[in-house]
Amino acid sequence: MSMYGRDPWGGPLEINAADSATDDDRSRNLQDLDRAALSRPLDETQQSWLLGPSEQKKKKKYVDLGCIIVSRKIFVWTVGTLVVSAVLAGLITLIVKTVPRHHHGKPPPDNYTIALHKALMFFNAQRSGKLPKHNNVSWRGNSCLRDGKSDPGTTMKDLVGGYYDAGDAIKFNFPASFAMTMLSWSVIEYSAKYEAAGELNHVKEIIKWGTDYLLKTFNNSADTIDKIAAQVGVGDTSGGSTTPNDHYCWMRPEDIDYPRPVYECHSCSDLAAEMAAALAAASIVFKDNKAYSQKLVHGARTVFQFARDQRGRYSAGGSDPALFYNSSSYWDEFVWGGAWLYYATGNSSYLQLATHPKLAKHAGAFWGGPDYGVLSWDNKLAGAQVTLCCCLLLLYLLLLSALFGYLMQGFSGKIFLRTCILGLVYVVCSYMIFKCTSFKAVKVLLSRLRLFLSPGYPYEEILRTFHNQTSIVMCSFLPVFTSFNRTKGGLIQLNHGRPQPLQYVVNAAFLAALYSDYLDAADTPGWYCGPNFYSTDVLREFAKTQMDYILGKNPRKMSYVVGFGNHYPKHVHHRGASIPKNKIRYNCKGGWKWRDSKKPNPNTLVGAMVAGPDKHDGFHDVRTNYNYTEPTLAGNAGLVAALVALSGDKSTGIDKNTIFSAVPPMFPTPPPPPAPWKP
Repeated sequence: MSMYGRDPWGGPLEINAADSATDDDRSRNLQDLDRAALSRPLDETQQSWLLGPSEQKKKKKYVDLGCIIVSRKIFVWTVGTLVVSAVLAGLITLIVKTVPRHHHGKPPPDNYTIALHKALMFFNAQRSGKLPKHNNVSWRGNSCLRDGKSDPGTTMKDLVGGYYDAGDAIKFNFPASFAMTMLSWSVIEYSAKYEAAGELNHVKEIIKWGTDYLLKTFNNSADTIDKIAAQVGVGDTSGGSTTPNDHYCWMRPEDIDYPRPVYECHSCSDLAAEMAAALAAASIVFKDNKAYSQKLVHGARTVFQFARDQRGRYSAGGSDPALFYNSSSYWDEFVWGGAWLYYATGNSSYLQLATHPKLAKHAGAFWGGPDYGVLSWDNKLAGAQVTLCCCLLLLYLLLLSALFGYLMQGFSGKIFLRTCILGLVYVVCSYMIFKCTSFKAVKVLLSRLRLFLSPGYPYEEILRTFHNQTSIVMCSFLPVFTSFNRTKGGLIQLNHGRPQPLQYVVNAAFLAALYSDYLDAADTPGWYCGPNFYSTDVLREFAKTQMDYILGKNPRKMSYVVGFGNHYPKHVHHRGASIPKNKIRYNCKGGWKWRDSKKPNPNTLVGAMVAGPDKHDGFHDVRTNYNYTEPTLAGNAGLVAALVALSGDKSTGIDKNTIFSAVPPMFPTPPPPPAPWKP
């Protein structure tokens, strides 16, 4: 039987059931078939049947990632690199986290910042009234809670609060207003530095404590007023008076039980204008508290209008204020208050007043004199009392010489008359020196306006004059000029060797550093003193050398800021600091033993800048000598301002815009056209 099937090689295949062919025959037949098969091409299926299982395919050279095809080698290297990098990063992180290391914190604060913290604490120690819980002066407590009520003669019954002026318990509005203005000015210019030092909220609390009290001293809700409470407490002990008052008695403020009269003024332009400056400047500090800021602005407007309407000096007529904070005139306060009200309100009428040439002339803005350029709580008083005394002494000596001539030569009416006239001439000349104002702060303040806003006509001429005068005064601070002497230790003698020099020095240091920052902010590298050009660094260096002297770099190696460094005054002229808080109440005379004690004060009046050394760098740490050891509000305000200006990083600079926040955009008014031409 035979079967026919499909030959896989393309032809019929016959298979015999009973095949007797030998194996050799079959082998030859298969070889013949193989040769026949190789004679034509084979398809893939046929090749697979012939060859059996295929060999393993060669690895692909590329990797398909779906969106992109990359070389297998590059892919492997990339993945490998990422894995190795991850492993290394993990190891490094593990090492950094586990291996102990030294932590590098913020750099330590500079001396100016350290002293700033302390200087602000002085104001906490000077607070009157009911103290806040966070006052942080352990030996102080509530005091003088009946101020106003204890004087039946005043209509202002709530005069609790404010600040004690110095080592006594009198509250003087005039220097306190100046102090608040200076503090506000420093905050407006250097708020970033205060914040960096962690003191911005603190200094704002200090200012508000002062302005809250100033608002109590007049009817701040009215548009017009007729009086101001200028002072609480009395210090006159002349004529051997033994009446208990704030100077005769030596008591802790918390123990005061004697009457505290209120001095009211009805014609006090200088005080009212200075209060207006303080309230206006503070309104810019508190501009984010809209209600309080508007209250301050309204109060500033009210007292400034009172100053303009009721002309007169608050310390005239031999009043108690004249003995301690006598004001020489009110013209400079008009310019000062007007400038601050312009910044606070943007009302150009205040700028017109502040830049009026006649007002500046009355204020003595362009006069020379020995105290020209010396800023203090009364711009003129740095030399006023001594100069006036010299006038009187000179007249006295001239009259004595006339009398001597009369005795030696017989009576001669002409000689006597000539001598008296000569004496009067000297008095008038000296009085002109007395009237010479330290118009410096106003000039710096208004120079700022010219540097950054350039208001143009009609203000440009007077502002340029102020700017030039500011440059002249800055020149006078430099050692190369001889306007002011210096001690051997390097302290500039702005008050010409008279006592209590430091209050003037810190104000000058503040203004020098501030003006330097103004120029830097205006991209002005310096200023000219005659033909010579000086960089702004020279001004800053002047400020630093003076402040370094105060902080201990002086011949005595003594810091004149209490609590700063290891060597500072221990017998500060201050009632509260000199009497221990031992639950014993010492009466008016009972505290005298602490006044006269040779022992150091039991309480440290941290941050108080004392009056300072004499013109020979000498200092007597004696409690009873206030010319060396008594601090004041106005002095410490200047100290704080100078310290914050020099503190931290110089690159921080001033805040160029905040002071102008209420000032509308200024488009300079074109000058009037020329008169028509006439043939």
